[in-house]
Amino acid sequence: MDLHGSFHVYDTTLRDGAQQEGLNLSVADKLAIARQLDGLGVGFIEGGWPGSNPKDTEFFRRAREELDLRHARLAAFGATRRAGVRAADDPLVGALRDSGAGVVTLVAKSHDRHVELALRTTLEENLAMVRDTVTHLREEGQTVFLDAEHFFDGYRANRAYALEVLRTAAEAGAEVVALCDTNGGMLPDWVSDVVHDVIGSTGARVGIHAHNDSGCAVANSLAAVNAGATHVQGCINGYGERTGNADLVTVVANLELKLDRSVLPTGLLREATRIAHAVADVTNVPPASRQPYVGTSAFAHKAGLHASAIKVDPDLYQHMDPVGVGNDMRLLVSDMAGRASIELKGRELGYDLSEDRELVTRVTARVKEMEQGGYTFEAADASFELLLAEEVEGTRPSYVEVESWRVITETRTAGEAISEATVKLRAEGVRYVVTGEGNGPVNALDAALREAIGQAFPEVAKFELIDYKVRILDQGHGTDAITRVLIETTDGESSWVTVGVGANVIEASWGALVDGLTFGLRRHHR
Repeated sequence: MDLHGSFHVYDTTLRDGAQQEGLNLSVADKLAIARQLDGLGVGFIEGGWPGSNPKDTEFFRRAREELDLRHARLAAFGATRRAGVRAADDPLVGALRDSGAGVVTLVAKSHDRHVELALRTTLEENLAMVRDTVTHLREEGQTVFLDAEHFFDGYRANRAYALEVLRTAAEAGAEVVALCDTNGGMLPDWVSDVVHDVIGSTGARVGIHAHNDSGCAVANSLAAVNAGATHVQGCINGYGERTGNADLVTVVANLELKLDRSVLPTGLLREATRIAHAVADVTNVPPASRQPYVGTSAFAHKAGLHASAIKVDPDLYQHMDPVGVGNDMRLLVSDMAGRASIELKGRELGYDLSEDRELVTRVTARVKEMEQGGYTFEAADASFELLLAEEVEGTRPSYVEVESWRVITETRTAGEAISEATVKLRAEGVRYVVTGEGNGPVNALDAALREAIGQAFPEVAKFELIDYKVRILDQGHGTDAITRVLIETTDGESSWVTVGVGANVIEASWGALVDGLTFGLRRHHR
């Protein structure tokens, strides 16, 4: 890799991103995420701070044995030596040296008050700490980047000293000096002005590390690049403490697709959506549906006016072709839907409705009427497909004939509440009466329904309920309010969402459960 000439895309998810509240990564998690980031084609992956905690030390040990990176170089993060200690004798510097990482990113104080109050040393000693540590690691054969912590605030407080920290690092051999907006309070014009000044005053290669506290992390990163920065740091999915770091996928997509700068290996940006969601699965942080470029709603269209235009030309209401980031356009069917929305959604589901205006009108009217009664189809594609199939084929897809169902909940002497459901139905000409228990009425119904249908259709054993959402629609009616339930089901290969509405949560859940199993069986029997 040409460290001098290439643009640097530097991911710090495994270190800075892992500081997000509620995010706790194991060593195995970090290795899995590193492989995904390498698949995206980032140039550098910051693995953590070896020597500061056992987990990060273990990560670098295992990375040497288990990671076979094709595009990225692994970077170890750490601090400059302590005051009054030789860099060669500082154990934390030694951990960086022994980590096996070819790149070391050193964090250094560039704000004079932080030097005096946090490090409790002199400004001159801080410069010596930067110089000695960079020099030592360079002599050991490692590439060194410098993260100038609190740089923008330090620049405002004492420009001359902040710049001197950067000059000292660059003269000692640091390849990059990254300007850190550690508090996340900067705005794009301010960042641009500072980056221009830094490059003109120091001649150093400049990077940007932006936090999102002002909501400008991505914009600040782009402003820095426009001003001459050639190294950008961030986290996939915008992970990070407080409001997060710059979302690296958004930054990279903007650079490649809007500013025509090739910053990733050719074609790998198309893996962005898959990789962003795969990392979300590892972190167990649900992906943000409205995340730019890769969110499930990033190219979702709901209004009938939008759909009419998209039917003519998708580019009329989309800023780019979603294929460029591996995403896809979605048509949401709702009470705002017009004929074009229904026609396009039908095409997406495999139905050509263009020649049947009466059918499209009928489906549109039915959707509007049902949503008026509490249903929602924009989040429940599976229920809409069953509705559409009913209108097209003349009968609703069904694999069972339900005679009756009931559920009771009892509290036993130990105070434990147990629910019991009984389902009676016919499937494949056989009558089944099944009782199921659960830790709640819906769980009990699901167990009984699944067992009954599963005797006729064994593939139901693969189906699993993975998400369950309840919403009270007219809260002013209290316990007499209409309830809507959304259920997500998976067969281990894909998932689908169904909706149920009823006078109570159990009735609404029953409708969504039946639809979920019906849709799954329909998919398996096509």
